[in-house]
Amino acid sequence: MTTMTEQVSDVTDPPIVCSRCGADIGGDESWTTFRVCPACQHHGQMTATERMELLLDEASFEETNQRMVSVDPLGFSDLQPYRERVQAARAKTGMTEAAITGRGTIQGHEIVIAVVDFGFLGGSMGSVVGEKIALAFEQAIERKVPIVTVVASGGARMQEGMLSLVQMAKTAAAAQRAHDAHVPYISILTHPTTGGIYASFATQGDIIVAEPEALIGFAGPRVIKGVTNSENELRTHNAEFLLERGFIDAVVERDKLRNTLATILRLISARDTRLAPA
Repeated sequence: MTTMTEQVSDVTDPPIVCSRCGADIGGDESWTTFRVCPACQHHGQMTATERMELLLDEASFEETNQRMVSVDPLGFSDLQPYRERVQAARAKTGMTEAAITGRGTIQGHEIVIAVVDFGFLGGSMGSVVGEKIALAFEQAIERKVPIVTVVASGGARMQEGMLSLVQMAKTAAAAQRAHDAHVPYISILTHPTTGGIYASFATQGDIIVAEPEALIGFAGPRVIKGVTNSENELRTHNAEFLLERGFIDAVVERDKLRNTLATILRLISARDTRLAPA
């Protein structure tokens, strides 16, 4: 007779396969560590927490403004009330908002960091996300350390109306204040980077790095296709196209990103040392 224990042991989890090539990637170190398919090098989505663990020195991260949460200024409701959407996103991601900010170190170099998580309402920028990003720039200016942003976003958060749109001006102005204060800003664009975040602070970096094949551009492919009835956006809205035309500085594979940032920070630090008064 088959026991319950035997029956349970026969149940296996479905295989984890690459969304692009279909290869079985479950258990592969490249996937579990970097969320990169070992067969076709497709870069999958990462959570904000995974990003922090990938880039920062262990136990170096100190989060800021964690208690800032969205309200419902318009009482907005479509198929689902906005408050319920936010609550569902919190339960799904374990985050209070789409952006995590704080300070930490990369191979010993202190930075301020802000990461936008696409899993939280598409990484949309509402009033809280905009405020957290702006405060991160202010903290970098105050501490006189570089700021690094990592973004994956579908744009402004429509449920907050005009309040979401003004975050573009707020974050762009904060990035400009960092430039004026000679605070280095490194922007990392991941898949996808579109809409209001692309049109504001994300493209103001002193150094702009993108992940391979990341979708990058103001209007998304579906919008452009609907307006122009053209497929050209599939060739133009990616990291490699932007690199060829000088809009970004480098396309860096995810497993090399931490060392690339460390090299940039080391060069910045050496430059600051040479310019310091005797």
